[in-house]
Amino acid sequence: MNDADVSKQIQQMVRFIRQEAEEKANEISVSAEEEFNIEKLQLVEAEKRKIRQEYERKEKQVEVHLLFSEYSMQLNASRLKVLQAQDDLVNSMKDAACKELLRVSDNSAAYTRLLKDLIVQALLRLKEPSVLLRCREADRALVESVLNEAKQEYAAKTQVHPPKITIDEQVYLPSPPKGHEAHGPFW
Repeated sequence: MNDADVSKQIQQMVRFIRQEAEEKANEISVSAEEEFNIEKLQLVEAEKRKIRQEYERKEKQVEVHLLFSEYSMQLNASRLKVLQAQDDLVNSMKDAACKELLRVSDNSAAYTRLLKDLIVQALLRLKEPSVLLRCREADRALVESVLNEAKQEYAAKTQVHPPKITIDEQVYLPSPPKGHEAHGPFW
């Protein structure tokens, strides 16, 4: 074989090797591209799953928050209803007590007992050996009549000497109400 044939054969072998190398490089490139796309797709899908899970978690949080808010609103509404009912009851009891107090002085025995009990209660609160007592001018005689009994009851309950009680003769409590003055200042 001559140099031209050898050179031709070498050229042919180089082309063949180059073609094989290019085909192998293309295979590797295609394979790498496929692996890249698969890996990329897997990563994208994994991130999509994470995003969906995060979205679902936040959606559940919002639902729980809404349920809790609704529950709180209902609880507060029911508390307000209870408080309103209590307030209504207290007001009705207060009104009934006011009406009853307006009539208490009409019953002489009950009023006398009430005055004595109020004096004893005041003495128990004060726990003083000497007290200045104020009353309505209209009740002065009644208060004087129950004063000794109140002192003795106080002394028996506290086991001390009866206190000295002086009725204030200069300052009197307001007089009882008269029909249309039911909401004015009185005792």
